[in-house]
Amino acid sequence: MKTLSAMLIPLALAALPAFAQTPPSAAVPEEVGSWRLACVTDRMTDRADCLLRHREPIERAASAGASSLVLEVADRGGRLVPLVAARDLTLEQVSRGMLALTGTAQLRFPPNRLFEMPCTLEGRALVCAPKPEDAERAATELAAAPNVLVRMVGVGVGSGAAEPVELRLEGTREVLARYRARVPEGAAAPSPAAGSNLPEMFQRFQRLMGN
Repeated sequence: MKTLSAMLIPLALAALPAFAQTPPSAAVPEEVGSWRLACVTDRMTDRADCLLRHREPIERAASAGASSLVLEVADRGGRLVPLVAARDLTLEQVSRGMLALTGTAQLRFPPNRLFEMPCTLEGRALVCAPKPEDAERAATELAAAPNVLVRMVGVGVGSGAAEPVELRLEGTREVLARYRARVPEGAAAPSPAAGSNLPEMFQRFQRLMGN
């Protein structure tokens, strides 16, 4: 039998607004080392919107049309920091929704110590981002690291004892410079509000069900 959370998360996901978080399909990504950078420019504002992600997924989508879990880089508070994200979630991807409630991405740029990135929903995207106190360290280590270790911890995805995924990082400084040339510091569009309403909605459902 499905758990209460597994039944309610699709309803909660359906209630969330959709945000345009991926570049249009017409955007042809630039290949830089191990990275892909895709940018589009709003002709009304001249503001560029860029999506920078590793070319190898952390976890491949289980089926066509589903979302892979990937390593991304985005401007958060003026710093280019690593993210773990799965975008354009479908209602069938209940485990991703559960991860947004309970999950954490562990990231490590060896030999530096790991840091944990809590996961949440931003529109229909699962996004795991560094805590504010870790953002500066994450940005600095990302630029210089030859590789990264990633491990997802949460309901349905694994434990702290699971073997992490290792990704080689090549051309990082160059691609970060290209990103900054298109999206200067302070020019990035604000990220969609995190899905703090999802846990609140979940709690309301629990109260309604008498749990």
